[in-house]
Amino acid sequence: MSAPSAQRPSARQHTPKVSEREARQVAEDARERDWHKPSFAKELFLGRFRLDLIHPHPLPAGEDVRRGEEFLARLREFCDSRVDGALIEREARIPDEVVNGLKELGALGMKIDVKYGGLGLTQVYYNKALALVGSASPAIGALLSAHQSIGVPQPLKTFGSQEQKDTFLPRLARTDISAFLLTEPDVGSDPARLATSAVPDGPDYVLDGVKLWTTNGVVADLLVVMARVPKSEGHKGGITAFVVEADSPGITVEHRNAFMGLRGLENGVTRFHQVRVPAANRIGPEGAGLKIALTTLNTGRLSLPAMCVGSGKWCLKIAREWSAVREQWGRPVARHEAVGSKISFIAATTFALEAVVDLASQMADEDRNDIRIEAALAKLLGSEMGCLMADELVQIRGGRGFETAESLAARGERAVPAEQMLRDMRINRIFEGSTEIMHLLIAREAVDAHLKVAGDIIDPDKPLSAKAKAGANAAGFYARWLPKLVAGPGQLPGTYPEFNPAGHPDLSGHLRYVERSSRKLARSTFYAMSRWQGRMETKQGFLGRIVDIGAELFAMSAACVRAELLRTGDDHGREAYQLADAFCHQSRVRVEELFTRLWSNTDELDRRVVEGVLSGTYTWLEEGIIDPSGEGPWIADATPGPSTRDNVHRRIS
Repeated sequence: MSAPSAQRPSARQHTPKVSEREARQVAEDARERDWHKPSFAKELFLGRFRLDLIHPHPLPAGEDVRRGEEFLARLREFCDSRVDGALIEREARIPDEVVNGLKELGALGMKIDVKYGGLGLTQVYYNKALALVGSASPAIGALLSAHQSIGVPQPLKTFGSQEQKDTFLPRLARTDISAFLLTEPDVGSDPARLATSAVPDGPDYVLDGVKLWTTNGVVADLLVVMARVPKSEGHKGGITAFVVEADSPGITVEHRNAFMGLRGLENGVTRFHQVRVPAANRIGPEGAGLKIALTTLNTGRLSLPAMCVGSGKWCLKIAREWSAVREQWGRPVARHEAVGSKISFIAATTFALEAVVDLASQMADEDRNDIRIEAALAKLLGSEMGCLMADELVQIRGGRGFETAESLAARGERAVPAEQMLRDMRINRIFEGSTEIMHLLIAREAVDAHLKVAGDIIDPDKPLSAKAKAGANAAGFYARWLPKLVAGPGQLPGTYPEFNPAGHPDLSGHLRYVERSSRKLARSTFYAMSRWQGRMETKQGFLGRIVDIGAELFAMSAACVRAELLRTGDDHGREAYQLADAFCHQSRVRVEELFTRLWSNTDELDRRVVEGVLSGTYTWLEEGIIDPSGEGPWIADATPGPSTRDNVHRRIS
């Protein structure tokens, strides 16, 4: 019997010790390094505005549309008749009958091929379904997304053996819920320190460790678990992915976590103690776990901004209805500029975000382009803008925005869960890569071309011969590349004429702005790399702004292309042009501010203040308060061993 949890050594004592450089190298080795297909966003960061890669807007096949629309109709009827979002919020649990109804509907298998019993929906319609169900209950959207976007089905689809697909996908399509287990109590976005082990033992691996924030883990039937295989004779070792039966002996769900939002989320802490997993359940080779996880997220990330689109649509509906009836000083509040600007922001941003998600999703379905940056930008933009839109709705609603829907109903008013939306949306800036991590991830891809030709020059471990060779390669690359950043179509009046149809706002000027800004962005990146060289990776404030500019330019491009698609399809084209025009004007203001802040900012001053805070220089500023926090360690114990807690894992009955 193991020692009680309180007497166990700190979780940090068994977490692998790695240097900063080693941690970066683990992440770098897991990257998909090659670019076999074109990428609109990658070209954008290099100063090349490849409108031809996204325009004309790609369209789904007719049969895909028919099947997708039929499922959406069934899903809408199900949500209208059987989903009570207020009940889920109140009881902090999705009723079993709702989950079973989703299973009967085939919602667990939306992305699973029909030959395995799934619906075989495209990414476009999968995202539309998540936006729909997520508007009825964000907790249900999270359950379905975690199951299919990052759970067992997606990695099996790409990396699984045929035997694994035949064994698990039929279950996952109809009956079994899956979860993705990577994070640990002392390991977040730094996988080099992963502590959960998978030790080879005959035909099996033996898993030991603790996983945290296991979305769906409390109710899951199948798990994707990332664990470290020790290097030994016949075993390459490294972080490896496994499919694990959730009811295997030695697995204990020790706790169901509770959060400020998404109260129906089945998220917990799972302990593995001497859990035997057949080698046949290993996904891919040893050491490929992080690559599998990152590749899965390339398109898996699109599910989150899809649900942000749904929340934006709801925010717009409530803002419109409320602002038309609420009067202040003799006029509806929407007629006052201070409120009207917020409504315009919500409307224009919802249009642009839907344009980004639909465009990236359709490109994913066609598989003609590499969308790893586009999907990451969609996640970044969706999570940040979605949270802002929810916050603005609360502000528009005033005191009623801060009041709960239950309280509003109790005193006779419409039960509008605006404050719940704000709480539910907040996690999206952390889920599937925090905003800060997304900035670094996208920035690494954005400067990839530079590092390929000049990386050895700034690498302290490279010999002089490698640096000399890199210098020659870099000279040739930049001699061809830099002159192209001086001038382009964005400086020529009349370019992109199809985006300036008679009787509509002129979107061609916005596309010319994107082209000019793309070249300016590339020049700024080159200048920064020349200035900071090996220290570039420490300039996270600068890199974040570079990425944010790229996200805005991508969104402007997507909004214009979508507006033109709707115009040519005679589907609210005039209104779409108006919304795209509004978004682009709003976006240009943000872009200009970001360009200014590239070089005029408080980054160095902030660093000095941080040093003072960490050294205790400003502790006097903390005086005069009472800290309501409880006692206990900052990071929970995660020492391997048998569980000392009851198993709270439950089956959907």
